[in-house]
Amino acid sequence: MSELDKLRKQIDAIDDNILELLNRRSEIVIEVGTIKRAEKSRFYKPDRERQILERLTDRNRGPFPNDALKAIYREILSASVSLEEPLKVSCLGPLATYTHLAALRHFGSSAAFLPVDGIKKVFENVETGKAEYGVVPIENSNEGVVSHTLDMFVDSELQVVAEIIIEISHNLLSKQTDRSKIRKIYSHPQGLAQCRGWLETNMPGIPVAESTSTAKAAELAAKEPHTAAIASEIAARMYDLSILERNIQDNRRNITRFLVISKEFPHRTGNDKTSIMFSIKHKPGSLYDVLMPFKRAKINLTKIESRPSKRKAWEYIFFVDMEGHIEDKKIRTAIDALSENCLYLKILGSYPQGKVS
Repeated sequence: MSELDKLRKQIDAIDDNILELLNRRSEIVIEVGTIKRAEKSRFYKPDRERQILERLTDRNRGPFPNDALKAIYREILSASVSLEEPLKVSCLGPLATYTHLAALRHFGSSAAFLPVDGIKKVFENVETGKAEYGVVPIENSNEGVVSHTLDMFVDSELQVVAEIIIEISHNLLSKQTDRSKIRKIYSHPQGLAQCRGWLETNMPGIPVAESTSTAKAAELAAKEPHTAAIASEIAARMYDLSILERNIQDNRRNITRFLVISKEFPHRTGNDKTSIMFSIKHKPGSLYDVLMPFKRAKINLTKIESRPSKRKAWEYIFFVDMEGHIEDKKIRTAIDALSENCLYLKILGSYPQGKVS
C-alpha cells in the first residue's frame, strides 16, 4: 500500500468517527427537543448558538480555519434545530436574494425559508405565526438605511433578536459566456448604484433596467438572451448562470446589515446591542436632553437615525442602537432617564452583536 493510500485510509477512518459522533450528537439533540417541548420552551436560541461557536473557535488550534469551522457548525446547528422542530424563516424573496443569503448564513440550510415580495409581508408572516423568524435588511454601508424597515417597527410589536452582517459581493451573471454579447443588464436599484462606476468603465452604452430584487434580475437573465444580471453567486447557481465577472461593486468594503425579528426577547450574552425608538418634544435642546443620560453613563451609541413619524407634521421618530443589553443596569437606568423627556419610547430589542461574515 502506497503512502498516499495509507493517508487516505486514515482520513476515511476519521470521517467514520465524525459521522458516528454527529449521530450521537443528534440523539442527544432529540432528547433536548423532548424536554423543551414538555417545558414549552423555544427551540431556537441564538445566544446558545453563539456560545457554541465562540467556544469552539476559541479552542481551535488549527490548521483548520475558524471561518470554515463556523460555517460547518452553523449547518450542524441548523440540522439539529430541524430535528427538534422545523424552523420557519420568512425573508425578502425570491430565493437567492442577499436577504436570503443572510438568512442562510444565520439559520443554515436546514431551515424552511418562506420568501415574500416585501418587507411588510416578512413582518406579517412573523406576527401571524406563519414563520417563527423574519430577516429584513436595515442598512448598507454605501447606500444607508432601509427606511421601510424602520417604518415597520413603528406599529409592530416584534422584537429584534439578532443581527446579521455580511459583505456584499456583486457579480455579473449571464447565460452568455462572452461579455461583449450583453445588450442589457438587470439588477435591483441598489445593486446598480453600487456598481455604477464599474458599469460606466466596462459596459459603456449598455442599457440597465431595474428589477424588484437581484434574484429577479438573475431570473430574467436566465430567460432573456443577450442579457445579464448583477446578483449574488448563489443566484448564479440557482438560475444556472455563468459568472462573467466577480466583485464588480465600486467599493470593495460593501457591508449590509440585516435584522432577525421575532416575538421573543433574547437573554443577555455579554456582547450585546440594544435598539430603541422614540419621539421627543418639539422644543430647543430636546434632543440634547434625551441623549445626555447616555453620555453620563458612558454608553456608546453606534447609530442614530431619524424618520418622519407620518402621524403629525414635523414630528420625527429617532432610532438608536447602543452597545449593551437592556438587562445591564446602566442601560436600564439611561433608558428610564430618557423616557422622562420622550413623547413615545419603545425598546425594539436587545440581541447579540453580529460580526461581518
